[in-house]
Amino acid sequence: MELIDTHTHLDFPDFDADRPALLAESRAVGVRQMVVLGVYRDNWQRVWDLVQSDPDLHAALGLHPVYLDQHRPDDVALLREWLSRLAGHRQLCAVGEIGLDYYIPTLDRERQQALFEAQLQLAVEFELPALIHVRRSHADVISTLKRMAPKRAGIIHAFAGSFEEAREYIKLGFKLGLGGAATWPQALRMHRVLAKLPLDAVVLETDSPDMAPAMFPGQRNSPAHLPAICEALAGIMAISAEQLAEASTANARRLFNW
Repeated sequence: MELIDTHTHLDFPDFDADRPALLAESRAVGVRQMVVLGVYRDNWQRVWDLVQSDPDLHAALGLHPVYLDQHRPDDVALLREWLSRLAGHRQLCAVGEIGLDYYIPTLDRERQQALFEAQLQLAVEFELPALIHVRRSHADVISTLKRMAPKRAGIIHAFAGSFEEAREYIKLGFKLGLGGAATWPQALRMHRVLAKLPLDAVVLETDSPDMAPAMFPGQRNSPAHLPAICEALAGIMAISAEQLAEASTANARRLFNW
């Protein structure tokens, strides 16, 4: 199987002790390309330095809603400068991780919305896909995407919504990122949704080092776990792991123009 991990945070300190070995292990099990996402201004350089060290790593840069209180007023302008400087580079693949997070009650929703829209506008301007974080905020994310209609669409990271919400994203051209969360036995609602999703709408991801799958409880997640995640999700979807891997990889390559 050939796989693409469409969502990692491989620059995080969790990987500092063994990053080269982990990348080698991931490749050995078939994970060919990986996307590393920036989440605040102070890790963009770290993300970019990492992807420049390996031709099969790709960067997305953005301002994550969970770090809302760390973001500064000029961060969107700085992000625009970064995107301008890197425009057209083969290893810049998206704007992200951006989005709305209503799970954490202390995060101001109006500020999140303004930040989300400003970054979506950058995705439109630079003709890049958007990699979107959504927690308990599907209605507002969907309405924003309908209003702004980014041409390159993108990925709804760690999709855990209803089938009706999935259908709305798919109509807008977005892919649904599937990872470790859906492998847990208690994720019954998600299992029912997975069984109905069209294969041309899904991509695989790990969110490393977070969201470990049921097969590796309590462990640091990594791209090397992606084949096991693929196999578990394929079982829930009643297809072969090879079918899911082939579809996900083709979908990711089309989305990123690889």
